[in-house]
Amino acid sequence: MGGSSRSVVVTGGTAGVGRAIALRFAQGGDRVCVVGRAQSGVDATVREIEATGAEAFGVAADVSEWQSLFNVADQVAERWGGIDVWVNNAMVTMFAPVAEMTGEEYERITGVTYLGYVYGTMAALKHMRARKRGVIVQIGSALSYRAIPLQSAYCGAKFAVRAFTDALRSELIHDGSNVRLTMLQLPAINTPQFNWARNRMGGAPRPVPPVFEPEHVADIAFKAARDAPREVWIGWPTLKLIAGAIAVPGYLDRYLAKAGYEGQVTRETETDPEGNLFEAKPSGHAARGRFTHEAKPAPPAFNPTIISGGIMLGALVAAAFLLALGD
Repeated sequence: MGGSSRSVVVTGGTAGVGRAIALRFAQGGDRVCVVGRAQSGVDATVREIEATGAEAFGVAADVSEWQSLFNVADQVAERWGGIDVWVNNAMVTMFAPVAEMTGEEYERITGVTYLGYVYGTMAALKHMRARKRGVIVQIGSALSYRAIPLQSAYCGAKFAVRAFTDALRSELIHDGSNVRLTMLQLPAINTPQFNWARNRMGGAPRPVPPVFEPEHVADIAFKAARDAPREVWIGWPTLKLIAGAIAVPGYLDRYLAKAGYEGQVTRETETDPEGNLFEAKPSGHAARGRFTHEAKPAPPAFNPTIISGGIMLGALVAAAFLLALGD
């Protein structure tokens, strides 16, 4: 791909991490297709991208409908001659104990947050295989290694995305394909999802601190689309949580039984308990949420595949020790 302009698709590109990523690719000189459920959000994001001087267009689509994503891929390929980078990012979540959720809610979260990635990947592969190149970026989470209470459906979907991606990666290696996969495992990010998520906890939901801004993730995603490392673990909180999941899973069960509740629910009054689970919000589309006042500086990015055995083991033990101390 060199230094030429790439054609990029970002699902969930109208808000949060997706919007920040779409803007970052545009700032890098790439052409961007924005995919989101709300036409108002799609239009606003495209205007913001075009203001940077980049070329863009948008499609209002629900990623849980596979036909919609295949149509998006066909439109991009026809318009720009192919797809160089596809970023799967769209998600929905819900804050509630398992006992208070319905089958319909589980189905919806799984349909968007897991199957949306599967369908997006399949749609991208259709065109990338034909051109024998391309990069698919999966926006994951530290929660794809260690689930937390109150977001069981979301965590389950993120685990599934990681499993799906690992399986596909082996298939691409078997086939000798030049299509590359990379997955970014994120810490808590300041996005509007905490204004929009369906919630049965009474108080308004929040990200578990420390919190980082979505633009930090966008910078890492932009680089990952060039280098395509197998995975990137973003921030010390992600490294600690993954290390803890490996080293002290029983301790984390007990720790999260308390911290996983207190860390995700505020004393603020919940104003929209139904959220955007089934219906997209027509307004409020932005990269950042309401937690900028506590956001931390840019987090480090760790590539676990290039850390040799002894160093990796030492990092895992040290991170687990810090986690046990509650640092």
